[in-house]
Amino acid sequence: MNCIKRIQITDLCILLLLVTISTIGCKKDSVKSESHAYNPAQEVVVNDFFPKTGGGGQQLVLYGKNFGNDKSIVSVKIGEKQATVITVHNDAIYCVVPDRAYSGEIEVTVGSKNTQQLAKAADAFNYQRRMVVTTLAGAEDERGNYDIKDGPFDDCGGFFNPSWLIFDPKNPGLLYMGQDGGDIRLLNFRDSVVTTPITRGMGNWSRIRTIAFTKDAQYMIVANDQGDVNGISTSILSRANGFKDPKVLTSYKQCNGASVHPVNGELYFNSYEKGQFYRFDLNKYFTDHLGIKDYDELFKIQDNSWEFQIDIHPSGNYAYIVVINQHYILRTDYNWDTKTFMQPYVVCGEPRANAWVDGVGTQARLWNPYQGVFVKNPDYAGKKDEYDFYFTEQGNHDIRILTPEGKVTTFAGRGSSSIDPNPYGHIDGGLRSEARFDQPKGLAYDSTNHVFYVGDAENHCIRKISLEN
Repeated sequence: MNCIKRIQITDLCILLLLVTISTIGCKKDSVKSESHAYNPAQEVVVNDFFPKTGGGGQQLVLYGKNFGNDKSIVSVKIGEKQATVITVHNDAIYCVVPDRAYSGEIEVTVGSKNTQQLAKAADAFNYQRRMVVTTLAGAEDERGNYDIKDGPFDDCGGFFNPSWLIFDPKNPGLLYMGQDGGDIRLLNFRDSVVTTPITRGMGNWSRIRTIAFTKDAQYMIVANDQGDVNGISTSILSRANGFKDPKVLTSYKQCNGASVHPVNGELYFNSYEKGQFYRFDLNKYFTDHLGIKDYDELFKIQDNSWEFQIDIHPSGNYAYIVVINQHYILRTDYNWDTKTFMQPYVVCGEPRANAWVDGVGTQARLWNPYQGVFVKNPDYAGKKDEYDFYFTEQGNHDIRILTPEGKVTTFAGRGSSSIDPNPYGHIDGGLRSEARFDQPKGLAYDSTNHVFYVGDAENHCIRKISLEN
């Protein structure tokens, strides 16, 4: 696991902080231009600080007396964690709040060994835990080599193209991982162990693209890309047989993904041959024994010969069609009378225009968006649509958010700009300030614990996004 790397703060940042503090009128009269040396004969005092609340990486100003002007003899601890001291003036210390400074007590030590004084602030800094990126499982060496093996999270080798993640609806402690071109792996959170319960050979699959479950969660659906020959597009596996009995469900070619309607239960899958969007009645499959060709084409998307995947909203009212190679997302609304999805329209991104731009609708720019998940936003309580859509991006090496109104923002990734200008890498830490991914693909969300899991493809590992602990 890579160590968290702190962004370096320049003198310009310090100046901007000082200007900001002065502008908003907070302690503007207490910051003086004069700076005096520390006087051991006088008391060191901490009488205030600003801001009062924040998390790791927050810039903080301590106000007081007799701090001196030599930062080499000044030490600051917040919540018993060492803070980074930037500059020291006689009556002000500029520092950075350390990670996990939970208790918030502020201690300032000034002086050398024989002249040292300790001063404490009367009030504690209100430390707020922030969301951070960590590495859960999977590793590679400095040359990018890795083993593929089962084992505990801290010794399971690396993952080959972890491109699809989904929790077992009946067992939320089990996270299935599809590996495009590899097997299906399983992360068991109860035992912190990785296993390989389903191999590519079991289903005679060429490329496992997506994994879904039927409405009653008694069956698993695996989407398979057989290339440009007719073959297996989706397979069905039963829970009763431990998902060890794959049978061909539908047959065509070049399938990228399959999803099940959460309310009515029918299956939707695709082909990138001509951009076909198909409907297969799973209910009739179980009752009337439909055949592998008994499905209907609903429409074609505007781009053919390009990969796309289908993510259906929890309400079933609509679905997003993520057009991977052409860098945009469509929306298709559901007709509850006919129980089918209708012709789609663009909601964000510009077709064939890959870039990294936050914005609304077609003003936003995407780059190889991949798996997405719907996450309920408590700020939307009472609104018609209470879910945001989080999705990975390979080309932009990040996680983005799409709101119901079509606004796209960057949630995590592309941090640590002081290290190098690259947007990719393997760095843990703050969502935007530090964390980096390398072509992330898979994405799953644990709504109970409010935790995201990311299949970080080129880092061959699973990353975790959660509150720091």
